[in-house]
Parts: sequence; structure tokens; C-alpha cells
Amino acid sequence: MKLSPDKKLAGILCPVFAIRTEDDLGIGDTEGVRQMIDWCHRHGVGMLQVLPINETSDDNSPYNAISSMALDPTTIAVSPKYIPDLSAQKFKEIAKPGLLKELRAGAVKYTKVKGLKRSLLRAAFEAFLAEHWNKKTERSEAFRAFLGENGDWISDYAMFRVLMEDYHDWPTWDEWPLDRQNPKKAWSWFLSLPTKQRDEYAERILFSAYIQWIAYDQWRKVKEHGTEKKVYLMGDIPFGVNRYSSDVWGNRAIFDLAWSGGCPPEKVFKVDPFTEKWGQNWGIPLYKWEVSRERNHDWWRIRCGNIHKVFHLFRIDHVLGFFRIYSFPWPPKENGKFLPLTEEQAAKRTGGRLPLFRPQADDTPEGAKFNQKQGEELLSMVLEAAGDTAVVAEDLGVVPQYVPPVLDRLKIPGYKIPHFLREKDYSFVDGKTYPRLSLATPATHDHEPIVKMWRDLWEKADSGDDGARWDLKRWMKYCGADGEIPPREFNDHIHQLILRGVLNSNSWLAVFMITDIFGSEGRFNVPGAVSDGNWSYRLNKTVTELDKDPALLHKTQMFTKLVKVSQRLP
Repeated sequence: MKLSPDKKLAGILCPVFAIRTEDDLGIGDTEGVRQMIDWCHRHGVGMLQVLPINETSDDNSPYNAISSMALDPTTIAVSPKYIPDLSAQKFKEIAKPGLLKELRAGAVKYTKVKGLKRSLLRAAFEAFLAEHWNKKTERSEAFRAFLGENGDWISDYAMFRVLMEDYHDWPTWDEWPLDRQNPKKAWSWFLSLPTKQRDEYAERILFSAYIQWIAYDQWRKVKEHGTEKKVYLMGDIPFGVNRYSSDVWGNRAIFDLAWSGGCPPEKVFKVDPFTEKWGQNWGIPLYKWEVSRERNHDWWRIRCGNIHKVFHLFRIDHVLGFFRIYSFPWPPKENGKFLPLTEEQAAKRTGGRLPLFRPQADDTPEGAKFNQKQGEELLSMVLEAAGDTAVVAEDLGVVPQYVPPVLDRLKIPGYKIPHFLREKDYSFVDGKTYPRLSLATPATHDHEPIVKMWRDLWEKADSGDDGARWDLKRWMKYCGADGEIPPREFNDHIHQLILRGVLNSNSWLAVFMITDIFGSEGRFNVPGAVSDGNWSYRLNKTVTELDKDPALLHKTQMFTKLVKVSQRLP
């Protein structure tokens, strides 16, 4: 059943890694998601949004995964309760009480968490091999069925994952031996190995596939639980993929590695010197759409089909990339070399190429028409591949004027963030005028929480920033409290006003970070920052404890009341 904009919903955004339960292994997992669905159900929240759940690399960024098909093993609930192949004895031997205590405290400690889960999954796999693999048991048949259903990606991914292990767990495939730098060569190399060594590799490859079977099985059951509770799960597909991923390794023909996608220079917000001068160079390879089109966009169709298995909706991160993308003729690792150069000097280094929009710029009618046509074609394909899974477009940034009409024709909701949408007098656009086909939110996972935003506005206003002082008043007007003096402290009153203002918008979906429901300053990501603090923040309470904490319960009940009044109950 495809969700309909006819019924407005309220939702929360809570990354899986941030969810805390009594029995987790130092990171959120499918059991935590199940409990969060129950929490949403109790409090009238109809949608639970998470960040991408694909397998990450050493930077742990969900937007820089090593596979757009494989699910991250850290999201698996790893215990005898959830994996029948894992015995209680083995769990006790590997997951020592002291280690569990360490991992469950504070933020996510990725290296140790990943190591622990992999050891436990390995123990489960070895038991599975001994008890099921060469026998016609129900579990053996189920695993073989999974391998058959996912044959178009699982074997190459599993080979890539094993080769990563051989090279310090680094996915930099272009530094591997030449006979392993693409699937065809790698499988030929595999077949040339002596029997004993080939058998060892075959078992490791099967282990990687086994992990994905467990992950997809658990996530499918979580989706079913959401359906039963009428709490719909929203996933996330990043437009771009990691250059060093199994996707690029295995599908080189559809990627243009000579260019790196990003966004144009940012002159207003002084993020860093490179961004101000040249823009953001994300390092994602461009797509060779003409080649993808010849293949009927097979890779994209598999990708959308996989996310359909585990989510009711999904968000396309940077949907503008389907239309055109700002592109650099050098990878991010060379940014430092180009920072001090003039355009003329840079062009000499690149054979005359400079950063620009591709396939075309929007500064001519012909270019804009080409980009519009391409974006509409590609998004139509995504919708077809998604089936009854609803699609939402993250269309933030400098949006070409042709994009909103395309999204409207395709019935794809775009994003509405109050303080990003301004009238000519800089006041916020009235939320009641938002199109129904939209998602309203005061902040995304990349933004500071609303309590921090409010305090920063007051700090700027106190230092003489008239723009900040006016924005405080504009927030009051947007929230239906025009003329009221903005409270200096972020108290219950202003908290309720902001929540109510977004909930009362005309948008189909009104979504809030869970930290914004609780009025906390916890932050999931600071864009552009590379630190242990990114993607590792965890809620201070377990899901069970959320309703036992009087202060948090007070905030939750306030939110539920506002959801009911705004007619967004499921």
C-alpha cells in the first residue's frame, strides 16, 4: 500500500546508531528500531525516519558507504535471541561483561563495536555451516533462496568485501593488485588459486553473504512491525556513491571517474577557504547516464528494489544531482594543491578543465531544458523501480526554477525548512501556504538543533546583529505569535510554538529530529567536519527509559498533544 498525501503525518528522525537499548552492543540496531516504532505508536507519531543504513567505511559516514546494496552489519541485533545460529555460550565467550559495559557508555566506539559484532557473526556463521549449509534444513534453504534473489549484486559485493580485508580493510580498489581491480579479473584470480586457498576464500565470501542475509531478514521483519503499528519507516538513498565502493568497483562502465561531484562556491557562509573559493568537492564520481540508459538503468533499479524491501518511504539525498551537478576535474585529495591557484593556473593543471555544472549549466535556455528533461526521465525511472515505496526529494540548496514543477508532476514531495524560505521582506513563508506535497522540518541531521539555533540567534542579537534580532521576531510570527516578545531562554513556550508552527503547516509530512522533540543539543553531524563526534551521538536514555524520565515524558506528551490538534495522528 502506497502512502497518500491525503493523510497528513508527523514523524521523527532518529539515526539507527543513536538508539539505545538495554541489550545493545554499543550502537543502535534493528531491535532498537523495533522499540522506537513502538514508542512512536504510543505517542501518535506515524513515521520514523533514519539515515542511510548501508555498510560504511572507516569514516563511518552513512553518506559514504562502501556499498549502496549491502546493509551495515552494525545495524544487526547480534544475540542468540535474534540469530538462532549464535549460541548463548559463544555469546558469553566473545561479548565479555567488561567490554559490553565500556561500549554501552557514551558515544559509539566504532572500531570496537564493529570488531565485536563481526566476531559474534563469525561464530554464528561457523555454527550455521556445521548445522545447516550442506543439509536440506529450513535455514539452509532460506539462505540459498536469498542468494538466488540477490544474485545480481551479492557475489561481487562479497568478493569486494573479502578483498578489502586482505588490504587492511581499506576499499581503495585502485591500489589493489591489477588482477583484483574489477570483478571479472578478481573471479578469474580466485579460480586460479590452489584448491585449499580457494576453499578458504570461498568460505570468507560466503560469510559476507551470510551477514547480508541476516541483515535483510531482520530489517524486513522491522518493516513488517512498522506496518502492523502504522508507523512507516523512511530510509535514505544518497544520490552519489563512494568512489571506493563495491558499486564503482563492480560497475565501472556507468561511472565517470574523471570528475568529482560537489557544490558551487559558498561566498556567504565562510565555511572554509576552499569552499569559499572553489566549492565543496565531495569526491563522488559522476554517472555516465548514456551508458546507464543503455542498460535500462539496471544498477539503479536494483538499488531502489533493495530499499523497497525494508522501507515504506525513502528520501533521495541531493535530488538536484539527477538534473545537474557541480563537478570538479580533480579528486578531493588534491584540493590543497588547487586552493592557492588562479583559474588560469588550475586550468593548466587539468588540461583546460575547470569546475562547472554537468551535464550542462542552467545559464542558457538550452542547458536548463536539457537538465530538466534528464532529471524528469531519471526520477520517473526511480519511481517505477520503487514500486509502492513512496519517494521524498531532499531539494535543498540553490534550486533551479524547473525542479519544483518536475517534482510536482511526478508527485514527489520536496523539503520545506522555515528559515530557508523567505518572502521579499525576508519574513518566513507562511507554512499554511506550503504545497501539500512537501515535507516540513525545522532542521535536518546536518543542522544544529533548534535549542542551539535559538540560543545562537540571541547571542548574535545581543552582539548587535539586527538580522538575528529580526529572525527571532520572524520565528514568532511564523509560529502564530506575532507581536509576542521572543523569550530569551529556550523554554517550554517557544519550544511548543516552533513544534506547533511546523505541525500546522500544510505539508503532508512534518518531521522533527528526536533531539528537537526533547529540546536537547545533541547533534548527529557537522557537515565538512571530520571527527569522532560525527555520526556517533547516542540518546542518553534507552528507549524504555524515555517514558520513565519525567522531563522527557513531559516533552513527549506536549508533542503528542500538538500532533493531535494538528490532525496528524496516524
